[in-house]
Amino acid sequence: MPEGPEVDTDNLREAIDKEIEREGGKLLRAIALSTALFAALAAVASLEAGSTVNEALVLKTESTRLQAQASDQWAYYQAKGVKAAIAHDAQGPWLALKQAPPADLPGKEARYLKEQQDIAAKAHDLEQQRDEKSVEADHLVHRHHGFARAVALLQVGIALGAVAALTKSRPVWLGSLLLGIAGGSLFGWGLLSG
Repeated sequence: MPEGPEVDTDNLREAIDKEIEREGGKLLRAIALSTALFAALAAVASLEAGSTVNEALVLKTESTRLQAQASDQWAYYQAKGVKAAIAHDAQGPWLALKQAPPADLPGKEARYLKEQQDIAAKAHDLEQQRDEKSVEADHLVHRHHGFARAVALLQVGIALGAVAALTKSRPVWLGSLLLGIAGGSLFGWGLLSG
C-alpha cells in the first residue's frame, strides 16, 4: 500500500518548465523590442550629433576666414593712415620754406583719411559677421554635447538590455528602460531646443 497519494511529478515538472519558458519568452521579447528601439534611436541621435558638430566646424572655419579678412582690412587701414601721415608731413618742408605745397598733397591726405573710414566700416562688418558665425558654432557644439550624452545613455541602456536578456532579470531591464528613456528624452529635448 502506498504511503501517500501518488502524484505524477514528471507532468508537473513539465508544466512548470513550460510556464517558466512562456513567461521568460515574453520577457525576452520585451527586452529585445526595447533594446532594438533604443538602438534605432541611438543611431539617429549619433547621426544628429555628427551633423551638428560638422556644421559647427564649418561655421568656425567661416569665422576664421572672416577674421583673416578683417585683419587684412585693418592692415589696409593702417597703410592708408601711414599714407595720410606722409601726405601731411610732406607739406611741412614746403610750409617751413614759406612756399605753397603742391596742390595734391592736402587732397591726398583727405582722400586717405576718407578711405580709412570706409575700410574701418568694412572691417567692423567682417568682425560682426565673424562673431555671429562663432556664436552660432558655439551653440551647435553645445547641442552636439547634448546629443552625445543622449547616445551614451542609450548605449548603456542597450548594454543593460543585453545583460537583462542573458540573466532574464526584470530589475536590470527596468534599469535599461530608465536609461534608454532618459537618453531618448535628452535627444528629443535637443531636437526641440535647436
